[in-house]
Amino acid sequence: MPKKLPLGLQDFKGIIEDGYKYIDKTRYLYQMTSSGKYFFLSRPRRFGKSITINTLHELFSGSRELFEGLWIQDKWDWNKKHPVLRLTFTGIGFVEQGLEAGMHYLLNKNIKDHGLPAVDLPVSGKFEYLIQALSERGKVVVLIDEYDAPIIHYLGGDTQRAIQNRELLREFYTVLKNNDSYLEFVFLTGVSKFSKTGIFSGLNNLTDLSIHPAYATMLGYTQSELEHHFSEEIENTAQTMNLSREALLNKMKTWYNGYRFHYLADKVYNPVSVNMFFDRQEFENFWFATGTPTFLINLLKKDGIFDLNHTRQTVLDFDSFDLEDIRTYGLLYQTGYLTIQSRDAFGQYTLDYPNLEVKNAMLAYLLEAFGGVSKGTGISTAIRMEIAFMENDLETVIRSLQAIFADIPYFLVEKYPEKFFHAAIHLLFTYIGIRVRSEVCTTEGRADSMVETPTHVYILEYKLDKSPQAALELFVAACNMPGSPYFLMSFPENWPFFKRNVSGYAEYGRTLTIKLRLNTPFISFVIVS
Repeated sequence: MPKKLPLGLQDFKGIIEDGYKYIDKTRYLYQMTSSGKYFFLSRPRRFGKSITINTLHELFSGSRELFEGLWIQDKWDWNKKHPVLRLTFTGIGFVEQGLEAGMHYLLNKNIKDHGLPAVDLPVSGKFEYLIQALSERGKVVVLIDEYDAPIIHYLGGDTQRAIQNRELLREFYTVLKNNDSYLEFVFLTGVSKFSKTGIFSGLNNLTDLSIHPAYATMLGYTQSELEHHFSEEIENTAQTMNLSREALLNKMKTWYNGYRFHYLADKVYNPVSVNMFFDRQEFENFWFATGTPTFLINLLKKDGIFDLNHTRQTVLDFDSFDLEDIRTYGLLYQTGYLTIQSRDAFGQYTLDYPNLEVKNAMLAYLLEAFGGVSKGTGISTAIRMEIAFMENDLETVIRSLQAIFADIPYFLVEKYPEKFFHAAIHLLFTYIGIRVRSEVCTTEGRADSMVETPTHVYILEYKLDKSPQAALELFVAACNMPGSPYFLMSFPENWPFFKRNVSGYAEYGRTLTIKLRLNTPFISFVIVS
């Protein structure tokens, strides 16, 4: 009988005592606590940060009975116990009453829980009082979870409030540096990584584990951990889904594996997705469903970014950011929507979607944002388009594009006259699995998009307010391919926007084809907005 799945559980003691499954990561904790004093780790939400904090709490509290059978059991010095000050910046009411009041509540609760006399001091003074008072019982361990919650909550909204909270937290964390002699160990976690000149300017001695090769798999499940610790669940689920063990593992890898926190490290699964999958025994978007990336989607729309596949960035572009310099790819990486695929000889990283779960869900949001296709209708629209392209049914393609273009918000078209038509089609084709490439360079020039099916290649161009026939002549002349078949669509310049739509298309030499290097019939599609 397999152990119970720890669905939504973050309490290490409860997991162990109540017989839930625990994936042993204590080797990393021993390595960390044996090699330094101040550590920081950022990871996406629901990745195991809180249970890591909780496990450290039990280690330093000397709860030996909880670690029986685990790697660290015979290596930890159980005779040494330390007072532990654990602070979590979620659930303290900073939204309702402000961060300063929320921090007072958090510190007052810890003062009471540790049996210390109440004091009337400012936030930083109260934090210092806690550390120094607890140090009379031994050097203090400080564990801080969701250190950045009062800042990232306001991203994309009240930026001024985020800046105010950052300044308050910067002063708060400086207390740690000023009380170094009272401290045994300090560990901070959060989703985002702000630059050291931002929130940690007063605490510049942190060892950052976020992209450290030795700690890249400390959180999440590796493939070997999955197969070892979930062997019974794998067997049961494969039988339920009528799949072989190998087929199930391959499909799980496609759907849920893929997060990589160092370019040389193994990829890992998100624990939430794995446990929810074995509980439900169906492939769904489990991790993505635990939070809606509204701010990120709005930021991508603002910057006109829609193609997140295999984007190349330097580590400075995604490793950290500041409120005054929010880097889109940094947010996408740190929040888990993009991950590291590789690094080249010049130090440039390739970022991509970690897996199918994240890609499908993100494409649905992007398609809604850029293409006016709601998440509820996107799948049916995509399927119609896929079948139409496979059957070379261009009439149905045109009708589908009419529906999409008609729903693109007016202000987006005014700001990005061609980009949003480009984005809508790119996202739609990517969403349905048809191979699409944007801004494709050829010997004849640059094409906005190229769509490939098993039988045809479609070249898509986006032009503004030209008739189909005129655009056809321009395109034929530009590409110097007079024998190619072309299909064009246009929007009349004088239409009111709410009627803005695909008005028609011109055909040229439909039965003729030429051969490309791909050895497929070449059909060109020019879309005229």
